[in-house]
Amino acid sequence: MKTKSTPATKFEYPTSKSKRSMVMDRDFDLQDRLIDYAVRIIKLSEALPDTRAGKHVCSQILRSGTSPAPNYGEAQGAESRADFIHKLKVALKELRETEIWLKIITKAKLIRPPETLTPLLNETDELISILFKSIDTAKKNDKK
Repeated sequence: MKTKSTPATKFEYPTSKSKRSMVMDRDFDLQDRLIDYAVRIIKLSEALPDTRAGKHVCSQILRSGTSPAPNYGEAQGAESRADFIHKLKVALKELRETEIWLKIITKAKLIRPPETLTPLLNETDELISILFKSIDTAKKNDKK
């Protein structure tokens, strides 16, 4: 974290593969993607300012942003379809919370320039869509 004299921190992080290259990648693994996402959240948290607000946001986004990967991992070992769906819903809930914290960071300009968070927000949206569709599919399969 940066010193209190710095109200906003410049943030740079590696971007993920484009959506198109991920679709074309035969080795695509959602768990790997969620782990990469967690790493990006960790790097973001390290760039937040060392202020009261920065520390609060840091702890919140670290919790919610690193949670989807292990929750997805737990879903893979679910004892039933209902358990699988429940664990995916927990991961989805945490992604939605992370999206809100990213928007707060952007609007509060805790990271400069705020536009550097756009790729991470886009990845969050994509992961939300994937998990939402996975839950929907699992529910449909459960009814069969």
